Amino acid sequence: MRRGVTSRLAQRLRAAGYAVLAPDYASIRAPFEQHHAVIDAAIAGADGPLHFVGHSLGGVLALDYLRHRPGRLPDARVVCLGSPLLGSALARRLAAARLDRLGMGHAREILLTGQDRWDGPQAVGVIAGELSFGLSLILGRLPKPNDGTVAVAETRLPGISDHVVVRASHTALLFSAAAAELTVRFLREGRFGT
Repeated sequence: MRRGVTSRLAQRLRAAGYAVLAPDYASIRAPFEQHHAVIDAAIAGADGPLHFVGHSLGGVLALDYLRHRPGRLPDARVVCLGSPLLGSALARRLAAARLDRLGMGHAREILLTGQDRWDGPQAVGVIAGELSFGLSLILGRLPKPNDGTVAVAETRLPGISDHVVVRASHTALLFSAAAAELTVRFLREGRFGT
């Protein structure tokens, strides 16, 4: 998501005492290596511990960044909101219909295949939504529960530290007070504590 869409969550994180860096990037228009460079530039002068909060593909990107920077930021915590870490059924559906090149761009491969597991030193928490309202209304049903775009099962990456499900749709995860509160708790404690 572009910076403007994530502004409500950023406000809530600032209110909880966090300095928020929100690098703006077009998630599917450039290769992940270019996004990694944007993150490098954004955190170059940052003080104190650094953590990552990513919605959807942003969470996938955060883990990919840390995988490609082994040994960097070992104490970082990562919160993924509605991130299809195991790949996306909707992406595979688009690929089967040969429509995947229209909407996945450079994220195509990771959305089709997903990741095997998380083995990095960073604590990773995932917040999934279970209010089915989103792309699946147009592109066909998803396994339940789902947030309308990503099935909860697609967010359960082996090796993560914690996982929680909230009553929100995919985009609404960015505006959910419950998701924001859980994000803050994970950044502070490394667990959701639910």
